Amino acid sequence: MLMREERELVVEYGKKMSAARLSTGTSGNISIYDPETGRMAISPSGIDYFSTRPEDVVVADLEANIVEGSRKPSSEWALHALFYKRKPQIRAVVHTHSMYCTTFAVLGRPLRAVHYAIADAGAALVPCAPYYPFGSMELAEAAVRTAGAANAVLLGNHGLVACGADIAGAYSLAQGMEYVAELQYRALCVGTPNILSDEAMADVMERFRNYGQPGGGKTGY
Repeated sequence: MLMREERELVVEYGKKMSAARLSTGTSGNISIYDPETGRMAISPSGIDYFSTRPEDVVVADLEANIVEGSRKPSSEWALHALFYKRKPQIRAVVHTHSMYCTTFAVLGRPLRAVHYAIADAGAALVPCAPYYPFGSMELAEAAVRTAGAANAVLLGNHGLVACGADIAGAYSLAQGMEYVAELQYRALCVGTPNILSDEAMADVMERFRNYGQPGGGKTGY
């Protein structure tokens, strides 16, 4: 089986995503990219994550040519492929429909620096792309263009995309942005949240470079 480990990880993190209610039902999708072969392992379309097996995960190139797998790939294959093409440093993409991120996507409003955790996205603001139909190339182009240097972006009236150096990082970022979105929502319900300055966020991002154990990756705040 090609990309066995990556396919197993797509299944594992699909279950995590569903159990954490970052996406419900068959919504949301996950992929892992191997730059050496130019192939990605991407979740299948319309299959419940707790029913998905590694052999259901589709291996495809970035032009949507299926290399291995009998299932239809996620309808958002173009979204994943374009992020890998435009952000060559990333190796995984997690697309969720989490409640609070999607609430701001419905409003067409960005996530702001209400908490320093937003620095995980590599920016002090997670922007919101305009609405385009799911599965369309227009959506993929708008998402990548709007994200800019950030590793996360809201999709208008749709959800969130988070990118990472590996699947653990991309998934952690999706969780973190949902945390920031919930804080922003709750703060707005009470009053006007304080937004951290660009200077404060630049300091946070510098501190994040040396956070945690050497070589261990950042897993908290």
